[in-house]
Amino acid sequence: MDNDRSRFWLMKTEPEVFSFDDLMRAPGATTCWEGVRNYQARNMMRDEFRVGDQVFVYHSNANPPGVAGIARVVRGAYPDPAALDPNSEYFDEKSKAAGESRWVMVDVQGVRAAKGIVSLEVLRGTAGLEGMQLLKRGQRLSVQPVTADEWQIICGLCGDF
Repeated sequence: MDNDRSRFWLMKTEPEVFSFDDLMRAPGATTCWEGVRNYQARNMMRDEFRVGDQVFVYHSNANPPGVAGIARVVRGAYPDPAALDPNSEYFDEKSKAAGESRWVMVDVQGVRAAKGIVSLEVLRGTAGLEGMQLLKRGQRLSVQPVTADEWQIICGLCGDF
C-alpha cells in the first residue's frame, strides 16, 4: 500500500484476559498491545504497522468468537519490556540473555464498539470475505492484515461506522 494510506489489521485477544470493553475502560481508551510472541506477527507490528492504522479487535476463544470493535494504532512498535521481566507471563529467556527485548508492542486506542459481536460464523457467511486471512483453514496468527474491501464489508456488519 502507499505510505500515505492507512493499513487495516485484525488483532486477536482473549476476552477473559483482555476484552474490547477493557480497552475502552483504559485511561484514554488506550493501552499497549503486549505479549505477542510469534515472529510473523511481531514482524508485521514492527515493520508494517503505522500510527493511524485501523484495527479490528477480535475476541478469540470466546462464545462466539468475533469482531468486538475498532481501534487505531496510536504508537508504533517499541520494545516489549515484559520480555525482560522474569515475573511476567511474557518473559523471554533469550531476550534476557541478549540484554534487550526481541519482541515489540504497539499502543492502540479504542474507537468504537461493534453494535454486537460480529461472529466468526457471520464472517464466514458474508460475500466478499471468502479470501480473508482469518477464515483460512489453520490460520492462527494473532495479528493479521485486512484488505480495504474486507475492512469496508466488516465495518458494515459492525453497524453505523
